[in-house]
Amino acid sequence: MNARLDSLRPLRLLLSTEHGCSYLPGRSARHLVADPLLVDNQVYSHLATLGFRRSGDHIYRPHCSGCKACLSLRVRAQAFRLDRSQRRTWKRNQDLQVYRLRPVFEFEHYHLFSRYLQARHPGGGMEDSSPESYLSFITAGWSDTVLYEFRRDADLLAVAIVDRLDAGLSAVYTFFDPAEAARSPGTYAILWQLAEARRLGLEWVYLGYWVQECPKMAYKVKFRPHQVFVGGRWIEVG
Repeated sequence: MNARLDSLRPLRLLLSTEHGCSYLPGRSARHLVADPLLVDNQVYSHLATLGFRRSGDHIYRPHCSGCKACLSLRVRAQAFRLDRSQRRTWKRNQDLQVYRLRPVFEFEHYHLFSRYLQARHPGGGMEDSSPESYLSFITAGWSDTVLYEFRRDADLLAVAIVDRLDAGLSAVYTFFDPAEAARSPGTYAILWQLAEARRLGLEWVYLGYWVQECPKMAYKVKFRPHQVFVGGRWIEVG
């Protein structure tokens, strides 16, 4: 598929100023950002097919000079098959119950989010998020966003922030109890979303950006079959 930005006119795209790259130390980054005053969930669904991603009410795509390391990755939900490790993770977490919630502020979620960032991403700039910045990060006024809780009885183990698109789900962010890392709750949350996409008859689960040089993103290519967005086209690579 040759996806073109031309098809979205008169949508306005803005270019951000340079800032430090979140994935590759020592590099600078810039983003193409859709004008937030002109977007809705339908526009977002279309932009996702062009390699864009949502963070808060901003829809963006990396647009860095001399670097094309960030590749949008999506998994074929209907064709997905678990590998041996994923099958173990799936079985290990069958004692969890999943609950669907509206994207509103919950102190229990916020507390877990803060603990997760302090343990897993210290120094990343988000661990001191206020309740207001947390809520503005997880949702937008126009997005079809759902929060999925993963609980063992009354204990909250993980929360997945998921956007419903026209033809798929977008895995926006997942945070979990650091003490439960041995369960691989992040992997389980993606496996659950793939199963949910199949149940809903949706074709894709979008996993955001994959950077080959960033070890923290290596898990994404383990979900197969998947495609990456390169040169304006989705290419089957795994």
